[in-house]
This record gives sequence, C-alpha cells and structure tokens, in this order.
Amino acid sequence: MNEPTEKQVHDQSLLGIYDHPTDVTAGQWSVSRSDRPHMYRIAHRRSSGEMHIDTVVDLDNLESKLQKWRREGFVRHETDMPKKEPAHRATFMKDLRASTPSDRATAPLSAGTAIVGGVPMPLGASGPLVPPVNPAYLFAARSENVLFDILENRRIMLIGHTGTGKTSLIEQVAAHTNQGVLRSNMNGQTTVGDFVGFWTVKGGETIWVDGVLPTAMREGLWLIVDEVDFAEPAILAVLTAVLEPGGRLLLKEKGNEIVAPHPSFRLFATANAVGSMGQYRHLYQGANLMNEAFLDRWRVYHIDYLSREDEARVLERTFSGRISPEMAQTLASIAAECREAFIREDLASAFSTRRLLDWTELMLRTGNPETAAGPTIYSKISAEDAALVRSIIQHHIALDD
Repeated sequence: MNEPTEKQVHDQSLLGIYDHPTDVTAGQWSVSRSDRPHMYRIAHRRSSGEMHIDTVVDLDNLESKLQKWRREGFVRHETDMPKKEPAHRATFMKDLRASTPSDRATAPLSAGTAIVGGVPMPLGASGPLVPPVNPAYLFAARSENVLFDILENRRIMLIGHTGTGKTSLIEQVAAHTNQGVLRSNMNGQTTVGDFVGFWTVKGGETIWVDGVLPTAMREGLWLIVDEVDFAEPAILAVLTAVLEPGGRLLLKEKGNEIVAPHPSFRLFATANAVGSMGQYRHLYQGANLMNEAFLDRWRVYHIDYLSREDEARVLERTFSGRISPEMAQTLASIAAECREAFIREDLASAFSTRRLLDWTELMLRTGNPETAAGPTIYSKISAEDAALVRSIIQHHIALDD
C-alpha cells in the first residue's frame, strides 16, 4: 500500500477552517492537530493568500482563540469530503419560485388600510397609546418580512445590538397604523405581578389590577417585551402560554380566569444576546440563555445597524436642506466605524442612530463637530472611548485649528 502524501496527512489532521462571511479582507484561520501531543496548530492566511500567522498552542489557548473568532464573526466550515448531490437539489428553487407570490403587497386598499414600508396594513382603533410618527423614519428592506408577519399575527422577536432600532421599528409601524402600544422593560425590577396582575386594596375593597399582558390582550394593543433575555423565568413561563397565535392566558391568581386575545393583539420581544447574537452575551452582563423550545415559538429576526447609505438617507430626511449628501455620508461613516469598534470590543458602548442625530442637531447649531460631540458623545463614555471616537471623527473631518 502506498504511503499517504504530506497533503493527505495534513488534511486528516485538519479540524476546522474559519472565515468571515461578510468581510472578504479578514482572511482565513485554520486549526489542525500538531505533531506534539495535546497541542494544536493555528494558521492565518490573509485574503491575498499570504501566510500571516502559523503557531502551536495548547487547548486552553485554542479555546480562547475560538471564542475570540466567534465574537469577531468568523464561522466554521466543515472539512468533510463533498457529499453526493441530492436528487432534487437543482429543481428546488425553481419549484419554490413557482409557489411564491410574485407580489405580496397587492391587496386592494380600503378606507381602513395604510401603506407601511410598501405593505398594506389595517388601521387600528387609535387612542392615547399610539406612538408619534417620526417623519424621517426609514422602513429599510429589513422590515418587509416583519411587516408581513405582523399581518399574519406571528409572535416576533427582534435581536441585535443596542441602538439598532429594534423597538422603534415596531413603534413606527404602530404609529403609521394608529395602533396602541404597551412596553414592558425586563430590567430586573419587573415582577410577575407587574406583567400579569395583582390583588390590591383600594378604598377598603380588594380589587384585581391587570398587568400589561392581560391589558394588551383584552384591549387589542401591541405589547413589546423589551430585553426579554433579562426576564425572570416565571415571566418567560407566562409568555409561553400565549406565544401560539390565539394562545390564551390563564390567570390562576384570579380564580383561573381565562383571557382570550383580542384580534388586534400582537406580541413582540426584543433581545441583545439571543440565538445568533449569543456570541456577544459577554457584552450584555446578566442576559439569560433562551432555550430552543421558547425560541421556536417566535419568528426571530436579526436587526443590524442601518447601512451607511440608509443612515445617510435618514440624516438627509431629518435635516432636510440643512446638510448636504456628502455631509450625511461622512456622518454615517463615522457612526459605522464606531459600531465596528464596539463589536471588536475596542469601544464599551454602541453608537445609536439616536446619538448620531443628536450630535448632528447640536453640530448644526454650534457649527463645530467637536463642541457638539462633548454633551452628545464624549460625556457619556469613558475618557479612553472618547479618545478613540475623537480619532475616528478626525479621520473623516478635517477640523479647523
């Protein structure tokens, strides 16, 4: 029998290849067994193919590297030999396109309908709980499937870094459809009684007070459970009962009363460190793990920061006629670089669109980006973070001496 070649020996020792799905300049990491017992070889090739790092580490160091790569967005590719192509692989997409409506947003309009993000949506009953419309808000492409899920009464969870606009997306849909909204923030202080309800004494009489969940269900409001990954297990158990469309709530404390959902009731949740965002749990101390049985009852959408182009459009719409397209692009690029630094953990705080708009507004009043950055950016972060943000700003803007 022929001896295996050096390449075959190397392939057999290869444990994994890691590259970045969106950053083509990030290069590629590989992990293989070393000739030394209980040791591993890690290598990094630049996108040009040039070998950048080739070293041997122990298991502890390897695990640290793997965690770092996951935080940076690298993903592992299987190293098995290619499998035989399944019989119907080539025809699946053709069959799918034949089964998919060519234009889902063609429902006839009526007096009780509004177009939101290109999707016809029924109007709500209005009232004091309807959020105000933000005329500069941009329904980006990321919102289309969320809008259709709202129509279908799906339970929707939006995950993503702080400041990506998860809550504002739902609130602006509600604002454009005259739909009342309740919010419940899982900040560690929210109790099951706040969420479900409780008995209290008023005027010498013992009465029941509904929490936000039964209130929203009875009155046909939309309920946003913010930061659900910080909720107590007892609250998650209550949520599970109503996660199915048409799911009912059992109020055990009120003699097993059953609350049926109003047809307009919708349930939403937001989270920072759930599912595909779990790799960033270390950035959100106190976030809880969500089990698969709970997550499987939601449609879970990853909401990322707006692209530079979309955020520039938001700036232009907000400050119509006061900033040029070039200024908007520059400001959006600064925000994007600050967010990239946050994800790399070079910055301790994110850079929200709200912060960007506040900075721009004060900049237009003072005529000075540095002066405006003081109360809107620098004073809210550490001195080290402020120095890094300042360097990013100065990279994009030639400040006057």
